[in-house]
Amino acid sequence: MRVVTGQGSSGDRGGLRQLTLRERHEALGARFAPFAGWDMPLQYQGTVAEHHAVRQRVGVFDVSHLGRAWVRGSEAARLLRSVTTFDVTSLAVGRAHYSLYCNESGGIDDDVFVYHLPGDRWFVVHNAANAEQDFARLSAAFDGDAFDVTADTAMLAVQGPDAMALLRAVLGDGLAAVEPRGCVELEWHGASVLFARTGYTGEDGGECIVGAEQAGTLWDALTEGGALPAGLGARDTLRLEAALPLHGNDIDAGTNPFEAGLGLAVSLDDGMTFMGRETLARMKERPPSRRLAHLLARGRGVPRAGFPVHEPGGGEPVATLTSGGFSPSLRVGIGMAYLPVQLASTGMMLHIDIRGRELPVEVVRRPFYRKPRHS
Repeated sequence: MRVVTGQGSSGDRGGLRQLTLRERHEALGARFAPFAGWDMPLQYQGTVAEHHAVRQRVGVFDVSHLGRAWVRGSEAARLLRSVTTFDVTSLAVGRAHYSLYCNESGGIDDDVFVYHLPGDRWFVVHNAANAEQDFARLSAAFDGDAFDVTADTAMLAVQGPDAMALLRAVLGDGLAAVEPRGCVELEWHGASVLFARTGYTGEDGGECIVGAEQAGTLWDALTEGGALPAGLGARDTLRLEAALPLHGNDIDAGTNPFEAGLGLAVSLDDGMTFMGRETLARMKERPPSRRLAHLLARGRGVPRAGFPVHEPGGGEPVATLTSGGFSPSLRVGIGMAYLPVQLASTGMMLHIDIRGRELPVEVVRRPFYRKPRHS
Protein backbone atom coordinates (compact mmCIF):
# COMPACT_ATOMS: atom_id res chain seq x y z
CA MET A 1 0.00 0.00 0.00
CA ARG A 2 1.21 3.54 -0.62
CA VAL A 3 0.62 6.96 0.88
CA VAL A 4 0.84 10.01 -1.34
CA THR A 5 1.26 13.28 0.57
CA GLY A 6 1.50 16.84 -0.73
CA GLN A 7 4.43 18.93 0.52
CA GLY A 8 3.42 22.41 -0.61
CA SER A 9 2.15 24.62 -3.38
CA SER A 10 4.46 26.95 -5.31
CA GLY A 11 7.16 26.76 -2.62
CA ASP A 12 7.38 28.35 0.82
CA ARG A 13 7.83 31.97 1.89
CA GLY A 14 8.78 32.74 5.46
CA GLY A 15 7.89 29.18 6.42
CA LEU A 16 4.37 29.57 5.03
CA ARG A 17 2.95 27.48 2.20
CA GLN A 18 2.07 29.43 -0.92
CA LEU A 19 -0.98 29.20 -3.13
CA THR A 20 -0.56 28.17 -6.76
CA LEU A 21 -2.31 31.40 -7.76
CA ARG A 22 -0.16 33.64 -5.55
CA GLU A 23 0.97 35.86 -8.45
CA ARG A 24 -2.60 36.47 -9.58
CA HIS A 25 -3.61 37.49 -6.07
CA GLU A 26 -0.64 39.85 -5.84
CA ALA A 27 -1.53 41.42 -9.19
CA LEU A 28 -5.02 42.11 -7.83
CA GLY A 29 -3.56 43.96 -4.86
CA ALA A 30 -4.32 41.30 -2.25
CA ARG A 31 -3.20 41.85 1.30
CA PHE A 32 -1.89 38.59 2.75
CA ALA A 33 -2.00 37.13 6.25
CA PRO A 34 -0.79 33.85 7.74
CA PHE A 35 -3.53 31.27 8.30
CA ALA A 36 -3.07 27.62 9.30
CA GLY A 37 0.45 27.56 7.92
CA TRP A 38 -0.48 29.22 4.63
CA ASP A 39 0.04 32.75 3.31
CA MET A 40 -3.54 33.63 2.40
CA PRO A 41 -5.27 36.62 0.75
CA LEU A 42 -7.02 38.49 3.56
CA GLN A 43 -8.70 41.05 1.32
CA TYR A 44 -8.41 42.74 -2.07
CA GLN A 45 -10.78 45.75 -2.29
CA GLY A 46 -11.79 45.44 1.37
CA THR A 47 -13.65 42.93 3.48
CA VAL A 48 -16.97 44.77 3.51
CA ALA A 49 -17.03 45.32 -0.27
CA GLU A 50 -16.17 41.67 -0.88
CA HIS A 51 -18.80 40.54 1.64
CA HIS A 52 -21.52 42.56 -0.10
CA ALA A 53 -20.42 41.29 -3.52
CA VAL A 54 -21.05 37.72 -2.37
CA ARG A 55 -24.38 38.54 -0.73
CA GLN A 56 -25.63 40.60 -3.70
CA ARG A 57 -23.91 39.15 -6.77
CA VAL A 58 -21.01 36.69 -6.88
CA GLY A 59 -17.53 36.34 -5.43
CA VAL A 60 -14.71 33.84 -5.81
CA PHE A 61 -12.40 32.60 -3.04
CA ASP A 62 -9.15 30.69 -3.44
CA VAL A 63 -9.56 28.04 -0.73
CA SER A 64 -6.71 25.85 -1.90
CA HIS A 65 -5.33 25.77 1.65
CA LEU A 66 -7.97 23.16 2.52
CA GLY A 67 -6.67 19.59 2.62
CA ARG A 68 -7.88 17.35 -0.22
CA ALA A 69 -7.62 13.58 -0.56
CA TRP A 70 -8.97 10.67 -2.59
CA VAL A 71 -9.83 7.17 -1.40
CA ARG A 72 -11.26 4.49 -3.64
CA GLY A 73 -12.22 0.84 -4.02
CA SER A 74 -15.10 -1.49 -3.28
CA GLU A 75 -14.42 -1.22 0.48
CA ALA A 76 -13.94 2.56 0.45
CA ALA A 77 -17.40 3.45 1.77
CA ARG A 78 -17.10 1.05 4.70
CA LEU A 79 -13.56 2.15 5.58
CA LEU A 80 -14.45 5.82 5.30
CA ARG A 81 -17.45 5.22 7.53
CA SER A 82 -15.14 3.74 10.16
CA VAL A 83 -13.50 7.14 10.75
CA THR A 84 -16.37 9.55 10.18
CA THR A 85 -19.49 10.19 12.23
CA PHE A 86 -21.94 10.34 9.31
CA ASP A 87 -23.08 7.14 7.57
CA VAL A 88 -21.44 7.87 4.23
CA THR A 89 -22.44 4.40 2.98
CA SER A 90 -25.93 5.88 2.56
CA LEU A 91 -24.67 8.58 0.18
CA ALA A 92 -25.68 8.06 -3.44
CA VAL A 93 -23.18 8.64 -6.21
CA GLY A 94 -23.06 12.35 -6.97
CA ARG A 95 -23.89 13.43 -3.42
CA ALA A 96 -21.83 15.09 -0.67
CA HIS A 97 -22.34 15.47 3.06
CA TYR A 98 -20.90 17.21 6.09
CA SER A 99 -19.28 14.90 8.65
CA LEU A 100 -16.95 14.91 11.65
CA TYR A 101 -13.85 13.21 12.95
CA CYS A 102 -14.41 12.67 16.67
CA ASN A 103 -12.19 11.42 19.48
CA GLU A 104 -13.05 8.77 22.06
CA SER A 105 -14.46 11.46 24.36
CA GLY A 106 -16.91 12.55 21.65
CA GLY A 107 -15.00 15.77 20.98
CA ILE A 108 -14.73 17.14 17.45
CA ASP A 109 -11.18 16.70 16.15
CA ASP A 110 -12.27 18.23 12.84
CA ASP A 111 -15.24 18.76 10.56
CA VAL A 112 -14.97 17.52 6.97
CA PHE A 113 -16.91 17.23 3.74
CA VAL A 114 -17.20 13.88 1.95
CA TYR A 115 -18.06 13.51 -1.77
CA HIS A 116 -19.15 10.28 -3.51
CA LEU A 117 -18.04 9.97 -7.12
CA PRO A 118 -18.59 7.18 -9.69
CA GLY A 119 -16.32 4.16 -9.67
CA ASP A 120 -16.23 3.65 -5.89
CA ARG A 121 -14.27 6.87 -5.44
CA TRP A 122 -14.56 9.30 -2.55
CA PHE A 123 -13.15 12.78 -2.15
CA VAL A 124 -12.57 14.23 1.33
CA VAL A 125 -11.88 17.86 2.24
CA HIS A 126 -10.19 18.68 5.56
CA ASN A 127 -9.56 21.94 7.40
CA ALA A 128 -6.11 23.35 6.70
CA ALA A 129 -5.05 23.55 10.36
CA ASN A 130 -5.75 19.83 10.84
CA ALA A 131 -4.94 18.54 7.36
CA GLU A 132 -1.82 16.56 8.31
CA GLN A 133 -3.47 14.78 11.26
CA ASP A 134 -6.67 14.26 9.29
CA PHE A 135 -4.85 12.67 6.39
CA ALA A 136 -2.97 10.41 8.79
CA ARG A 137 -6.30 9.25 10.24
CA LEU A 138 -7.73 8.65 6.78
CA SER A 139 -4.61 6.89 5.56
CA ALA A 140 -4.52 4.60 8.60
CA ALA A 141 -8.10 3.50 7.94
CA PHE A 142 -7.14 2.60 4.37
CA ASP A 143 -3.89 0.90 5.34
CA GLY A 144 -1.98 3.65 3.57
CA ASP A 145 -3.99 3.51 0.36
CA ALA A 146 -5.02 7.17 0.37
CA PHE A 147 -3.95 9.98 -1.93
CA ASP A 148 -3.35 13.54 -0.74
CA VAL A 149 -3.77 15.85 -3.75
CA THR A 150 -3.59 19.19 -1.95
CA ALA A 151 -0.34 20.20 -3.66
CA ASP A 152 -1.47 19.00 -7.09
CA THR A 153 -4.83 20.76 -7.22
CA ALA A 154 -6.48 24.10 -6.48
CA MET A 155 -9.90 24.71 -4.96
CA LEU A 156 -11.99 27.75 -5.89
CA ALA A 157 -15.27 28.62 -4.16
CA VAL A 158 -17.78 30.63 -6.22
CA GLN A 159 -20.56 31.98 -4.02
CA GLY A 160 -23.52 34.33 -4.29
CA PRO A 161 -27.00 34.63 -5.84
CA ASP A 162 -25.45 34.86 -9.34
CA ALA A 163 -22.90 32.10 -8.73
CA MET A 164 -24.66 29.23 -10.45
CA ALA A 165 -25.44 31.32 -13.54
CA LEU A 166 -21.76 32.23 -13.81
CA LEU A 167 -20.62 28.67 -13.20
CA ARG A 168 -22.95 27.34 -15.90
CA ALA A 169 -21.70 30.01 -18.31
CA VAL A 170 -18.07 29.04 -17.62
CA LEU A 171 -18.26 25.28 -17.06
CA GLY A 172 -21.29 24.42 -19.18
CA ASP A 173 -24.94 23.46 -18.79
CA GLY A 174 -23.95 20.12 -17.29
CA LEU A 175 -24.18 21.86 -13.94
CA ALA A 176 -27.88 22.60 -14.38
CA ALA A 177 -28.92 19.26 -12.87
CA VAL A 178 -26.59 19.48 -9.85
CA GLU A 179 -28.68 20.06 -6.73
CA PRO A 180 -27.42 21.50 -3.42
CA ARG A 181 -24.82 19.12 -1.91
CA GLY A 182 -24.50 17.42 -5.27
CA CYS A 183 -21.20 16.83 -7.05
CA VAL A 184 -20.08 15.95 -10.55
CA GLU A 185 -16.90 15.58 -12.60
CA LEU A 186 -16.69 17.29 -15.97
CA GLU A 187 -14.15 18.09 -18.62
CA TRP A 188 -13.30 21.73 -19.22
CA HIS A 189 -10.66 22.90 -21.73
CA GLY A 190 -9.11 19.47 -21.61
CA ALA A 191 -8.93 19.45 -17.82
CA SER A 192 -10.93 17.52 -15.26
CA VAL A 193 -12.95 19.64 -12.83
CA LEU A 194 -14.68 18.26 -9.75
CA PHE A 195 -17.63 20.53 -9.03
CA ALA A 196 -19.67 20.42 -5.83
CA ARG A 197 -22.65 22.60 -5.02
CA THR A 198 -21.35 23.35 -1.54
CA GLY A 199 -19.88 26.34 0.26
CA TYR A 200 -19.24 28.16 3.52
CA THR A 201 -21.11 31.45 3.13
CA GLY A 202 -24.83 30.71 3.41
CA GLU A 203 -25.22 31.56 -0.28
CA ASP A 204 -25.79 29.37 -3.31
CA GLY A 205 -22.84 28.44 -5.48
CA GLY A 206 -20.20 25.79 -5.66
CA GLU A 207 -16.63 24.73 -5.18
CA CYS A 208 -14.33 23.67 -8.02
CA ILE A 209 -11.32 21.38 -7.64
CA VAL A 210 -9.00 21.51 -10.63
CA GLY A 211 -5.41 20.56 -11.39
CA ALA A 212 -2.89 23.20 -10.32
CA GLU A 213 -1.78 23.75 -13.92
CA GLN A 214 -5.31 24.67 -15.02
CA ALA A 215 -6.23 26.70 -11.93
CA GLY A 216 -5.14 30.04 -13.39
CA THR A 217 -7.25 29.59 -16.51
CA LEU A 218 -10.33 28.79 -14.42
CA TRP A 219 -9.70 31.71 -12.04
CA ASP A 220 -9.38 34.08 -15.01
CA ALA A 221 -12.61 32.81 -16.58
CA LEU A 222 -14.50 33.28 -13.32
CA THR A 223 -13.19 36.77 -12.59
CA GLU A 224 -13.61 37.90 -16.20
CA GLY A 225 -17.17 36.55 -15.99
CA GLY A 226 -17.95 38.89 -13.09
CA ALA A 227 -16.87 37.14 -9.86
CA LEU A 228 -15.20 39.55 -7.46
CA PRO A 229 -12.12 38.07 -5.75
CA ALA A 230 -12.75 37.76 -2.01
CA GLY A 231 -10.40 36.97 0.84
CA LEU A 232 -10.42 35.33 4.25
CA GLY A 233 -11.88 38.43 5.89
CA ALA A 234 -15.12 38.22 3.92
CA ARG A 235 -15.17 34.44 4.22
CA ASP A 236 -15.24 34.82 7.99
CA THR A 237 -17.95 37.51 8.12
CA LEU A 238 -20.10 35.51 5.69
CA ARG A 239 -19.79 32.22 7.56
CA LEU A 240 -20.50 33.97 10.87
CA GLU A 241 -23.70 35.55 9.48
CA ALA A 242 -24.69 32.08 8.32
CA ALA A 243 -23.90 30.74 11.84
CA LEU A 244 -21.50 28.15 10.41
CA PRO A 245 -18.99 26.93 13.02
CA LEU A 246 -15.27 27.40 12.60
CA HIS A 247 -13.12 24.57 13.89
CA GLY A 248 -10.67 25.86 16.46
CA ASN A 249 -13.14 28.56 17.55
CA ASP A 250 -16.71 27.29 17.80
CA ILE A 251 -15.95 23.58 17.75
CA ASP A 252 -12.86 21.69 18.82
CA ALA A 253 -11.65 18.52 20.53
CA GLY A 254 -13.36 19.63 23.74
CA THR A 255 -16.83 20.23 22.27
CA ASN A 256 -19.27 17.56 21.14
CA PRO A 257 -21.66 17.54 18.16
CA PHE A 258 -24.87 17.73 20.19
CA GLU A 259 -24.03 20.84 22.20
CA ALA A 260 -22.76 22.42 18.97
CA GLY A 261 -26.04 21.72 17.15
CA LEU A 262 -24.34 19.30 14.74
CA GLY A 263 -26.34 16.16 15.45
CA LEU A 264 -27.19 16.00 11.72
CA ALA A 265 -23.60 14.88 11.14
CA VAL A 266 -23.82 11.91 13.53
CA SER A 267 -25.34 8.58 12.45
CA LEU A 268 -25.83 6.01 15.20
CA ASP A 269 -28.47 3.68 13.77
CA ASP A 270 -26.33 1.66 11.34
CA GLY A 271 -24.30 -0.21 13.97
CA MET A 272 -20.98 0.80 12.47
CA THR A 273 -18.08 1.25 14.90
CA PHE A 274 -16.14 4.50 14.67
CA MET A 275 -14.02 6.51 17.08
CA GLY A 276 -16.19 8.07 19.78
CA ARG A 277 -19.34 6.16 18.85
CA GLU A 278 -20.09 4.75 22.30
CA THR A 279 -19.58 8.12 23.97
CA LEU A 280 -21.70 9.89 21.36
CA ALA A 281 -24.49 7.33 21.80
CA ARG A 282 -24.54 8.05 25.54
CA MET A 283 -24.47 11.79 24.92
CA LYS A 284 -27.43 11.61 22.57
CA GLU A 285 -29.53 9.96 25.30
CA ARG A 286 -29.10 12.84 27.73
CA PRO A 287 -29.68 16.53 27.01
CA PRO A 288 -26.51 18.66 26.88
CA SER A 289 -25.85 21.01 29.78
CA ARG A 290 -24.86 23.81 27.41
CA ARG A 291 -25.64 24.76 23.84
CA LEU A 292 -23.96 26.88 21.18
CA ALA A 293 -26.14 29.98 21.13
CA HIS A 294 -26.35 32.86 18.70
CA LEU A 295 -26.20 36.39 20.10
CA LEU A 296 -27.41 39.53 18.32
CA ALA A 297 -26.33 42.89 19.70
CA ARG A 298 -29.08 45.28 20.80
CA GLY A 299 -26.76 48.23 21.00
CA ARG A 300 -23.59 49.67 19.49
CA GLY A 301 -20.50 47.54 19.83
CA VAL A 302 -18.56 44.76 18.15
CA PRO A 303 -18.37 41.40 19.96
CA ARG A 304 -15.11 39.50 19.57
CA ALA A 305 -14.02 35.97 20.34
CA GLY A 306 -12.87 35.75 23.94
CA PHE A 307 -15.21 38.41 25.31
CA PRO A 308 -17.13 37.29 28.43
CA VAL A 309 -20.92 36.88 28.45
CA HIS A 310 -22.93 37.76 31.58
CA GLU A 311 -26.47 37.54 32.82
CA PRO A 312 -28.21 40.88 33.44
CA GLY A 313 -26.99 42.25 36.76
CA GLY A 314 -23.41 41.11 36.34
CA GLY A 315 -21.77 38.41 38.38
CA GLU A 316 -19.37 35.82 37.07
CA PRO A 317 -19.32 35.21 33.29
CA VAL A 318 -21.66 32.46 32.12
CA ALA A 319 -19.79 31.93 28.85
CA THR A 320 -17.09 33.27 26.55
CA LEU A 321 -17.64 34.19 22.92
CA THR A 322 -16.23 31.61 20.54
CA SER A 323 -16.73 33.86 17.49
CA GLY A 324 -17.86 37.43 17.08
CA GLY A 325 -17.77 40.41 14.77
CA PHE A 326 -19.69 43.08 12.92
CA SER A 327 -22.29 41.85 10.44
CA PRO A 328 -22.02 43.90 7.22
CA SER A 329 -25.43 42.66 6.06
CA LEU A 330 -27.31 43.36 9.28
CA ARG A 331 -25.12 46.30 10.36
CA VAL A 332 -24.98 45.05 13.93
CA GLY A 333 -22.68 43.00 16.14
CA ILE A 334 -23.15 39.21 16.26
CA GLY A 335 -21.45 36.35 18.08
CA MET A 336 -21.67 32.77 19.28
CA ALA A 337 -21.08 31.25 22.72
CA TYR A 338 -21.79 28.05 24.63
CA LEU A 339 -24.50 29.03 27.12
CA PRO A 340 -26.03 26.97 29.90
CA VAL A 341 -29.20 25.50 28.38
CA GLN A 342 -31.44 27.54 30.70
CA LEU A 343 -29.97 30.72 29.16
CA ALA A 344 -29.87 29.54 25.54
CA SER A 345 -33.56 30.03 24.74
CA THR A 346 -34.55 32.39 21.93
CA GLY A 347 -35.37 35.83 23.31
CA MET A 348 -33.11 35.57 26.37
CA MET A 349 -31.37 38.89 27.10
CA LEU A 350 -27.74 38.88 28.26
CA HIS A 351 -24.79 41.20 27.91
CA ILE A 352 -21.25 41.00 26.61
CA ASP A 353 -18.43 42.73 28.44
CA ILE A 354 -16.58 44.83 25.87
CA ARG A 355 -13.56 46.08 27.78
CA GLY A 356 -15.64 47.09 30.78
CA ARG A 357 -18.71 48.26 28.84
CA GLU A 358 -21.92 46.25 28.77
CA LEU A 359 -23.33 45.45 25.33
CA PRO A 360 -26.91 44.07 25.51
CA VAL A 361 -27.41 40.98 23.34
CA GLU A 362 -30.38 38.75 22.56
CA VAL A 363 -30.32 35.01 21.92
CA VAL A 364 -31.72 34.49 18.41
CA ARG A 365 -32.36 31.56 16.07
CA ARG A 366 -29.69 30.65 13.59
CA PRO A 367 -28.69 31.75 11.06
CA PHE A 368 -28.27 35.45 11.77
CA TYR A 369 -28.73 36.30 8.09
CA ARG A 370 -31.38 34.77 5.86
CA LYS A 371 -31.39 35.18 2.12
CA PRO A 372 -34.32 37.28 0.87
CA ARG A 373 -37.08 35.38 -0.84
CA HIS A 374 -37.74 36.35 -4.42
CA SER A 375 -41.20 36.03 -5.96
